[in-house]
Amino acid sequence: MLIKLLIDGGDMKPGPALSQKLGPLGINMGQIISKVNDSTKDMKGLKVPVEVDVEPSTKTFEVRVFSPPVSELLKKELGIEKGSGLQKKFKIANASIEQVISVAKTKLQNLLCRDLKSAVKVVVGTCGSLGVLIENKPASEIEKEIDEGKYDKEIKEERTEASPEKKKKIAEFFEKVKEEQEKIIKQEQAAKEAEAAEKEAAAGATAEQPAPEKKEEKEKK
Repeated sequence: MLIKLLIDGGDMKPGPALSQKLGPLGINMGQIISKVNDSTKDMKGLKVPVEVDVEPSTKTFEVRVFSPPVSELLKKELGIEKGSGLQKKFKIANASIEQVISVAKTKLQNLLCRDLKSAVKVVVGTCGSLGVLIENKPASEIEKEIDEGKYDKEIKEERTEASPEKKKKIAEFFEKVKEEQEKIIKQEQAAKEAEAAEKEAAAGATAEQPAPEKKEEKEKK
């Protein structure tokens, strides 16, 4: 029996997905959890795909751990908890091409890519989905630059660490981006509050107006 799970690295806990399948077989779930946690202890903070291959007749099992999804590796690399809900409008991080290459190298064996350059493009696509800038630019623009060969040298040399100067410039650029985004958020919030106030005032004015007399009442008068 093959059981596929997506667990928190090093912190798997008992759950219905596992107990419903293993309970009737009389297999020790605690042993499996312990084995999974030990196998994924170096992946704490990440969602990790795991397969548990159970042999019911002998009550033995085998645990297979796979590389976390690209999105999870990016979150860890960039120190972010989640992606942007409005990725086209609001950005959550600014990555260097070296960070993208680092994630691509980690995931290369599990991607259907012929080479590192193709894997880098996959990671760039995920950056776009999460709302992550790369080299101060939208992911779509970086993808075009990769096709044009702009980052061939970095990819060929498998650079995974940007220089301190470059890191500083990328961080400074993103600080400006965040400031602009915060201004937009405040403006939108103010506009919503003003609209709500107008609706409330209009509703109050309507409530204060006397009800119109009925036609029959006017004729009696």
